[in-house]
Amino acid sequence: MRRASIVAAAALTASAAAATAIVVGLPEAEGGNAPSAAATPPATAEVTRGTLIDEETKTGDLGYGDTTAIKARGSGTVTGLAATGSTVTRGKPLYRVDDDPVVLLYGKLPAYRTLRNGVEGRDVKQLEQNLWALGYRGFTVDKEYTSATADAVEEWQDDLGVPETGVVDPAAIVYAAGPVRVDSHEAAAGDALQPGGGVLSITGTARVAVVEMEIGDQRLAKKGAKVEVTLPDGNTTAATIADVETVVVPADNPDGEDTTAIKVTITFPAGKAPKGLDAAAIDVAFTSATAKDVLTVPVTALLALSEGGYGVEVVQGSSTSIVAVETGMFADGKVEISGTGISEGTVVGVPA
Repeated sequence: MRRASIVAAAALTASAAAATAIVVGLPEAEGGNAPSAAATPPATAEVTRGTLIDEETKTGDLGYGDTTAIKARGSGTVTGLAATGSTVTRGKPLYRVDDDPVVLLYGKLPAYRTLRNGVEGRDVKQLEQNLWALGYRGFTVDKEYTSATADAVEEWQDDLGVPETGVVDPAAIVYAAGPVRVDSHEAAAGDALQPGGGVLSITGTARVAVVEMEIGDQRLAKKGAKVEVTLPDGNTTAATIADVETVVVPADNPDGEDTTAIKVTITFPAGKAPKGLDAAAIDVAFTSATAKDVLTVPVTALLALSEGGYGVEVVQGSSTSIVAVETGMFADGKVEISGTGISEGTVVGVPA
């Protein structure tokens, strides 16, 4: 709760308690206790010991994460596309142009040039790693495209049913970090493709939840933190914050201003990801802090002291006194407090 809200709550408590509950200053003597002859407050609560958890629930979306658009590198006619929702793995075609497959390979470096005998570079090593993983051998996996590499490529091309040139055209391959899921088609069989034309969009294959929250809630989003996800059917599952990034949210209209938000990506433990839902709205419970074994009172028990800080009205029989306290964590309508004479079971005044 913000300080302004606390002060407001404290003022409400003071007016509801009695005129003597608002003090001009706490005496320094006797540990800061100010005896009062006023009547006891209209309601009381006991100081309790327990655990405070700063938790908030946000709404998010269940899906497969961000999409990546795959664009044609060459021209021709689309003759086939992997089905939407299907998973494509290393060495399998994402789509076909003029009936030649455009194959998925694994790697971070995009295909950007033609690879042939005599070429050197990281992209050569990445291609050779994929050939080796697909079972084509006889060469050394390094940065050099040798005649042995070309031989392996020809064998691979023969199995793909394309001309055995020993040369790899960047238009014939697509690199991704791992297996992909086909999210949507931007082209259809029979369409004429030109370089740069959209073909399809892909995502990762793992189910993830994505929550977009305001910058002010950044304390809730800590990479590696555990969260609890509530699914549409009411079932809950534990998950982990995998990534937190700051994003710009475009304005809803041309005259509006863009805003900044926090985008949180949440992953599920192996075998625990929700099944049967391609997309759904979910609730995510974030925990930013926990205070264990602390003394707490309702936030409304706090009084704003004129000299600064906060106190509580301690009730002992038919008399009351104002005791200055130190505040700690706020959560779930309660506040952590400590002070002289404050212990578990101490009775304090609260609004009726």
